[in-house]
Amino acid sequence: MLKKLITFFLPWGLRRRLLHYWFGYDIHPTAHIGWAWVFPGKLVMKERAKIGHFTIGIHLDYIELGERVSVGRSNWITGFPSSEPSKHFAHQSDQRRSELIVGDHSAITKHHHLDCTNSIHIGRFSTIAGYRSQFLTHSIDIRHNRQDSIPITIGDYCFVGTNVVVLGGAKLPSYSVLGAKSLLNKAQGEEWGLYAGVPATLVKYMDKDYQYFTRQEGFVF
Repeated sequence: MLKKLITFFLPWGLRRRLLHYWFGYDIHPTAHIGWAWVFPGKLVMKERAKIGHFTIGIHLDYIELGERVSVGRSNWITGFPSSEPSKHFAHQSDQRRSELIVGDHSAITKHHHLDCTNSIHIGRFSTIAGYRSQFLTHSIDIRHNRQDSIPITIGDYCFVGTNVVVLGGAKLPSYSVLGAKSLLNKAQGEEWGLYAGVPATLVKYMDKDYQYFTRQEGFVF
């Protein structure tokens, strides 16, 4: 804990070197972490990846942010490390990894909650937009009366609207949109879809000439 507190208050250049030396993190010289408390078991940040102020990232096995990934301020990213003994997830001892992996040029804006008790994978050029969305990989399995966890997958070139709920086992296919305030509670299979509602269903197909789906830089002006 003392080492974490020391690094938190240091200038970024020195903090990055100590995060590498003390914790074994792999942070590219052009990557940056603001005043954020981010201490997973292993952290990988590639070229120009960034994490904004007041984001929390704790109790995970692994966080990997690809090139030019942006994680905004005040996000809450938590999990339950698979290396820690747990009666809750003993039945998943060989199946569960607490991790967040975000592909190149993707963005998580601000004030979102990502429960990475199991893995959350976000593809390339995707946006978790707006505010206050929840990604929940674990819950109570009422059939077996125990805690359970299932991964969440967001494909490439996806747009996830504001204030959504995404549950364990859900998948948003590549080149798809999840409408604001929707509940994605299962794996969807059709790419180029607009999914919306509670629960989310395929509303229509997206036009493949929309420029969002062909952009070569993740940041949208």
